Amino acid sequence: MHSDSRRRVLVGGTLSLASLGFASMTARAEEKYPSRPVEFVVPWGPGGGADMLARLVGKMLEASLKISFPVINVPGATGRTGLNKMLSAEADGHVISIMTGDTFALLATPNVNWNLEQITPVAIMIRQPSAFMVAESGPVKTWADFERLARTQSLKVAVTGFGSPDDMTVRYFVKRGLKLVSVPFANPGERYSAILGGHADVLYEQPGDVRNLIDSRQIRPVLLFDEKRHPAFTDVPVSKELGFDITMPQLRMITVKAGTDPKRVKMLSDALEKVARSRDYMKYLEDQLANPDSYIPASDALPFLRGELEAMKKHATAK
Repeated sequence: MHSDSRRRVLVGGTLSLASLGFASMTARAEEKYPSRPVEFVVPWGPGGGADMLARLVGKMLEASLKISFPVINVPGATGRTGLNKMLSAEADGHVISIMTGDTFALLATPNVNWNLEQITPVAIMIRQPSAFMVAESGPVKTWADFERLARTQSLKVAVTGFGSPDDMTVRYFVKRGLKLVSVPFANPGERYSAILGGHADVLYEQPGDVRNLIDSRQIRPVLLFDEKRHPAFTDVPVSKELGFDITMPQLRMITVKAGTDPKRVKMLSDALEKVARSRDYMKYLEDQLANPDSYIPASDALPFLRGELEAMKKHATAK
């Protein structure tokens, strides 16, 4: 065969193989989504607000997308262990994760080993105030009691982890003369047991996440971090009215790995908006004492998060 003919055959064969490869990649990119169960990573132990949110939302997504969303608890390192599990998976939307304000706040601290560009927020699903809470059986009944005691003796505060909004809030009050020490618990159940069992003196948590313990008169909030008093706790002061310039409400969002096909992100976002607008989910927000306008779609999530991050950086770097 003439050399030019052989060259045309070889080139043609190479182009054919390339075309087949491109067609295969295109087929994979356009495969039905979701085509298999979607792992729903919760970077905390079972029993807390993040776990509760994932199980509720996962069940509602299963009904609309006709695929299962098994919840996988991966606690550790203020949520970074679960985050790493999602980031190590393929960016195909078949692994999604809850991210809480605790993990998000790490971006405000030095030496953080991940960045906002590595994730795509699909929806912010809940925003709720946090509080300092104490055991009903203890000596502290009011914020005045708390402040008086914390100026004379060291109090252990059960928090989610170092560098979290919980820890930032503790350090905020330490700088104002209170003797508080952060004690981290990755498992929510252990955090709640610590306050009930006397292994910690104070719990930093969202009242909605421990409403059963409040309603059963086992713990009580003594200070809410918010702008105005909550209708459910009219006798509990809020940080702003006492001149404490700190709120940092808890937020929980659903994220995927950056680089996930925008069409898949939109499909998830649209499904989550239906969840957020449902009567059952609105009742959940009410039970959680959360902001009824908690939901923020993917299109508005990043600007909101950047604003929250600036506020967190202010507290993380404050002297």
